[in-house]
Amino acid sequence: MDDINLHYRFLNWRRRIREIREVRAVRYQERYKRMLKNGDTLSYQGNSDEVGCYVAPRPLSKGNCYFEVTIMDTGVRGTIAVGLVPQYYKLDHQPGWLPHSIAYHADDGKLYNGNPVGQQFGPKCNRGDRIGCGIYADTFDAGLVTVFFTKNGKEVNLNALVGSVVVPVAPDGLFPAIGMHSLGEEVRLDLQAEWGSEEDDSVMMVDSHEDEWARLYDVRASGTLLEYVGKGKSIMDVGLAQARQPLTTRSHYFEVEIVDPGEKCYIALGLARRDYPKNRHPGWSRGSVAYHADDGKIFHGSGVGDQFGPRCFEGDIMGCGIMFPRDYVLDCEDEMDDWDAADVRPKQGRVENLLYLNDEDEEEGDDPEQEHEGRKVMVFFTRNGKIIGRREVVVPAGGFYPTIGMLSSGEKVKVDLHPLSG
Repeated sequence: MDDINLHYRFLNWRRRIREIREVRAVRYQERYKRMLKNGDTLSYQGNSDEVGCYVAPRPLSKGNCYFEVTIMDTGVRGTIAVGLVPQYYKLDHQPGWLPHSIAYHADDGKLYNGNPVGQQFGPKCNRGDRIGCGIYADTFDAGLVTVFFTKNGKEVNLNALVGSVVVPVAPDGLFPAIGMHSLGEEVRLDLQAEWGSEEDDSVMMVDSHEDEWARLYDVRASGTLLEYVGKGKSIMDVGLAQARQPLTTRSHYFEVEIVDPGEKCYIALGLARRDYPKNRHPGWSRGSVAYHADDGKIFHGSGVGDQFGPRCFEGDIMGCGIMFPRDYVLDCEDEMDDWDAADVRPKQGRVENLLYLNDEDEEEGDDPEQEHEGRKVMVFFTRNGKIIGRREVVVPAGGFYPTIGMLSSGEKVKVDLHPLSG
């Protein structure tokens, strides 16, 4: 009898060790349901009747107290939630719906704090927006922690936060979580994102250059770097960046350096009208002209390009500018911001200042009183500081805006909108 008892005790001991090992293994495994994970991209795989949820493998801590989610596609309803949950949260519930969880929901801008009924909290979020969530490390040991949310890392309220709330800390900690609930929803997750202090943010904002861009679609700006964040699966997935100010006689040229050509180097730079469609490469539609890096063609208001110059690769610098007639005046030039009105001083070794056409290049009989709408100018393109060609185009009403298009995964460019400024 003693031998039998000893045998059962031994079996229980082995089973207990196995259970402990299984628990430890699960502790460091991410959990998700009705989602497809491809690298750092999460996409909804349900039928829109059931919630899909992802829970990160590790909780936030003093050393890693913040994460971000970029909305790649809002899908049918945009029911994307970002927040914190206990380790073994039920994966068929949105973060924030169940006790000890909290989340900011993109579709309605509400905060859900352990309750399926949310409270108005911040702005709604759309495709291309970045939602951040973090905790203040200095309150972590008190049993309660202050959770905060951000949108695009920029000021929404005076303290640069969408808002913050104090919540109790679950025994195992608070784990980053993302919820989705409709077809087509897709996000990119960055569990290593950083959120600096308020003083650090003010310094970063000075150098962000984001205020130079009026429109960013499927393109993320980080200082002078633009990165394509779209799907890159069809010609409708164009990422577009358009400058806030048009080219003028005082700022007539800009440059782009190809930092990473991505999969296909579908990078284009050129000029476009202010209301240019967001899902079209510059040059493809009316009121635009552009030089495309992948094939060296120029596109001028048409989806069919003409052979123009060499193809461009990683490290190449592409430039675009306008040779304005001497009597040319844009109505909007009088309304330019102070930084637009700075004197232009060409740098040594850079592109020759072709601000004005030579007298012999000007058209005879040009009426100086003619309205700028419909007037023609000469647009030129450069590669590594050398002019590769020119194209005469009609300036649309309101002027020509520097515009950059990208269309394949991994593409990154560095932009200088004022390379001729001292």
